[in-house]
Amino acid sequence: MGTMSYMGMVVEFDDRVLTHLQIVIMQKFRRGEAFPMSWVDAVSIGSGRSAMWLTPSTPIFFKFDGSRVPAIDPDWVDRLTRSAESPRGLIVTDASGELVHATGANHRPVALHSARN
Repeated sequence: MGTMSYMGMVVEFDDRVLTHLQIVIMQKFRRGEAFPMSWVDAVSIGSGRSAMWLTPSTPIFFKFDGSRVPAIDPDWVDRLTRSAESPRGLIVTDASGELVHATGANHRPVALHSARN
């Protein structure tokens, strides 16, 4: 599992999913575009759905578990890009279009997470 870190949030996705998300997010950021991104939370982190607003002026960090870059599926990149361009924003799906579950335990902003402890 790889991680995406953004404004104190750490979200875990499979490396292949994360690689495709990175491509789409970086394309949007290169054009100076901000957009929402949402995903389904795994049962292990409380179920439900999460979303965040991504802006190109805020640093984002991708950490991949594996050292090899997964094969890139152009159709998947295109589907995710179209999603990111929609009013609902980037909805994380797999290559077949099924919703992907984030598995990371620290998917909440650090300030909110710390306030609960």
